[in-house]
Amino acid sequence: MEEQSKKLSAIGVIGLAVMGSNLALNIADHGFSVSVYNRSAEKTENLLKESEEMPLKGFFSIEEFVQSLVRPRKIILMVKAGAAVDSSIDQLIPLLDQGDLIIDGGNSYYQDTVRRSRRLQDDGFLYLGTGISGGEEGARFGPAIMPGGAESAYRLVENIFTSISAQVEGDPCCTYIGPDGAGHFVKMVHNGIEYADMQLISEAYSILKNLLGYKPEQLKDVFTDWSRGELSSYLIDITADIFGKKDEDGEGYLVDKILDVAGQKGTGKWTSQIALDLGVPVSTITSAVFERYISAMKEERVAASGKLGGSISSIISDQAEATELAEAVRQALYASKICSYAQGFGMMRAASEEYGWNLDLGKIAMIFRGGCIIRAQFLNRIKDAYEKNPQLANLLLDDYFQSAVEKYQQSWRRVIIKAVEAGIPVPGFSSALAYFDSYRSAELPMNLLQAQRDYFGAHTYQRIDRDGVFHTEWI
Repeated sequence: MEEQSKKLSAIGVIGLAVMGSNLALNIADHGFSVSVYNRSAEKTENLLKESEEMPLKGFFSIEEFVQSLVRPRKIILMVKAGAAVDSSIDQLIPLLDQGDLIIDGGNSYYQDTVRRSRRLQDDGFLYLGTGISGGEEGARFGPAIMPGGAESAYRLVENIFTSISAQVEGDPCCTYIGPDGAGHFVKMVHNGIEYADMQLISEAYSILKNLLGYKPEQLKDVFTDWSRGELSSYLIDITADIFGKKDEDGEGYLVDKILDVAGQKGTGKWTSQIALDLGVPVSTITSAVFERYISAMKEERVAASGKLGGSISSIISDQAEATELAEAVRQALYASKICSYAQGFGMMRAASEEYGWNLDLGKIAMIFRGGCIIRAQFLNRIKDAYEKNPQLANLLLDDYFQSAVEKYQQSWRRVIIKAVEAGIPVPGFSSALAYFDSYRSAELPMNLLQAQRDYFGAHTYQRIDRDGVFHTEWI
């Protein structure tokens, strides 16, 4: 029996598209034997050719695949989120034994993960909903991994997951997140922050291009310089690379030839939707989602540009003023970034309280430092903030972030004013500033709003000078 178990694989992967095949290679690279299966035999064959010297075995029937795994079996599903996950689970259940573990490594909606977790637990199986971030490169060489489910289930794969994840300063970018849908929830919020980060960077680019007249070669220098300071991050680094890429099929730079219509896969939208359900403001993330929607209205925008008048940006020619404004844009980007992360981490805090997940936000910041798209030096500051105060209500209340925003807020306001005067849309920058100003306001004009609600709907209101709930006959 022991001899037979040595021939069995430590873990299996179902679904061999880009993410699944690269994750399987990553696992095999780290010395773990892995079995793979794909509905299309061609993808299995292609992966086997690529991994001839690795401890990787391919199977062409799901029955043989399951039989190839050591008990308790551990199977990672890398299939499309939605019906395909449920279909794969339905196929597997008759072939598994109680105590076997199914891991969903896709971008599943976290409530689906909660439902599947309960179903499998009732049938005696283990289930992990696991966010895996970093794209193709991350899956192959070290992603950030966010496992949610029973902690006992995580312990079965902890050694594999921590080995294959990205490593930062000797720490794996993987930790147990929390029960049932916690892992996929955190991955969803990660993606929402990613939307905001990309939108804010794009707005900085738009200002530098349209107000300062910077060409791609100058933009490459600016972003390269920014990457050496407090904005140091994967997204800033790749943006510098993008600006340096010449068009191989024509003259000039490739970035200037790309159509301004942004795609999306839905996780940013989920973040905004769930934030509404939780009653948490994520205005910068939501602005980023909406801006992708309006970018898709290309024909309408082109038609409107010829009919709707407004301010038109003019290039600032004075070199000293341009240099000063470029630095102000950097500061505005950093301040806006702080607010977008404050929104995302605030949303995770609210969900933790709502669902009893007991999320460790400091550890989550740590696993975001490597492998994932939003990896950045900045995350060390977030880790430090939650280590100092695990009950921190908002990142803006941490000494470092409070000081940074106060130091940069005049530049932040100036940049937004300049952009608005020039007719350059900056919904990310301006929504982040509005969030900051609203959060720091001891009084908001909602007293009038409550009076309106009471006027037309008898919704009542509270008073500042006495206890109780009141209604007024306004006329």
